[in-house]
Amino acid sequence: MLGGAGLLLAAAPAQAAEVSYKTECIPPSISGLPPVEGTTKVEITAPAEAKVGDEVEVVWKTTQAASNNPDVLDLDKDTVKPTGTVKVGGAQTADLAVEGERSNPPIKKNSPMVLSDMKGKIKLTAPGEVTLTPDKYNINVSKPISTDTKCSPKETVKPGATIKVTDGGGATTGGLPTGLPTGLPTGLPTGLPTGLPTGLPTGSASATPTGGSSGSSGGDTSGSGGGQSDFTGKEVQIPYKCKTPIGDKDATSPVQINAKKDGGNYGLTVQFKKSVMDSPADIPADSVKPSMEVKLGGADKGTVHVEGPTNKEAIKSGAPINIPDLTGTYKPGADGKSTLSPGVLTVKALGTTTTCTPSKTEVSLEIDTAAQPGGAAGGSGSGSAGGSDTSGGLAETGSSNDGILRALGLVAGTVILLGGAVFTFLPKRRARLR
Repeated sequence: MLGGAGLLLAAAPAQAAEVSYKTECIPPSISGLPPVEGTTKVEITAPAEAKVGDEVEVVWKTTQAASNNPDVLDLDKDTVKPTGTVKVGGAQTADLAVEGERSNPPIKKNSPMVLSDMKGKIKLTAPGEVTLTPDKYNINVSKPISTDTKCSPKETVKPGATIKVTDGGGATTGGLPTGLPTGLPTGLPTGLPTGLPTGLPTGSASATPTGGSSGSSGGDTSGSGGGQSDFTGKEVQIPYKCKTPIGDKDATSPVQINAKKDGGNYGLTVQFKKSVMDSPADIPADSVKPSMEVKLGGADKGTVHVEGPTNKEAIKSGAPINIPDLTGTYKPGADGKSTLSPGVLTVKALGTTTTCTPSKTEVSLEIDTAAQPGGAAGGSGSGSAGGSDTSGGLAETGSSNDGILRALGLVAGTVILLGGAVFTFLPKRRARLR
């Protein structure tokens, strides 16, 4: 019995005092939040004694991080994953990578983050005292899109545990005591988270160069004679007022409307011009879908719905993102010269809808039309700039709620690209990390 007790004592983990150090954490750039400075507290658990050739497990438990989850959104269960680095010093040196599971309870706004324990294994190669010191760490949040908050020490950190390593043979004594961690682990917030940015297309098989042509040149684009089938609109600058998950934004976008005649109807192509940017975050496939209500004027009244496909492939952070051309069919409802102007733009992403309404519009294309059965004039479309067809507000579709709407604004920066303009909607400063 006494011999068994001795074995248990030799195998006991080192007891370590809690280590605290000043830390700077950098939120995702798309969040618009400033760096956070705070105090990280960690307990490192490892065997007090071992011998050369042993592979031992090191456990990092975070007992306090620099901030709570900010006042942005509640985080779902099992969406937070920590990773970090333990500096190995003394008899041998190395950077030991440690990793936790994506395992956490639901985390409310303005409450401590909960991080799983991070673990890693190291093979001991030399006799003597081996120190284990917590260093930088990263917190990944997987929803609504993947984002990272990167944290690093701002002062010299003391070792959290020491392993006394022997050449082999008998039991040894010594080693810094390391304690088993107590209390709930906490961590750092990250943005959510989303959202959903969109990018811009260029090129269309049916579009032709503008060549500075005027959208009012209806006599040259008459669909009633001469056999002409392709009609090129002019590029017009449209000022938009957008309602987003986190507030309103004004910007101006260059837009062009082209048409191709097919019998008495017209296939429309709406292009947003000069619009290329890099994605500020990873965007899942099939997550962004744009559409517009083209405003009719002149002889005809109403609107024509055009839309583009969702992104077919996931877009990596830093890679170019595109919005495809928006297409639809215009069935004239009147005889005479009808005008087409950019109207309300809608971008749906990750269960949210952002609506951009022109504060004023301009004719991009004018064509001669002949009324078709069931055409636009007198139909349900509105003769205003698409305005009465939408509330102009932010629709909450599907399972969206206030938290997810605001999360989209935080994580994805709610980046909406309208032509050459880049709309970046950032959360208010009250959402800064705590």
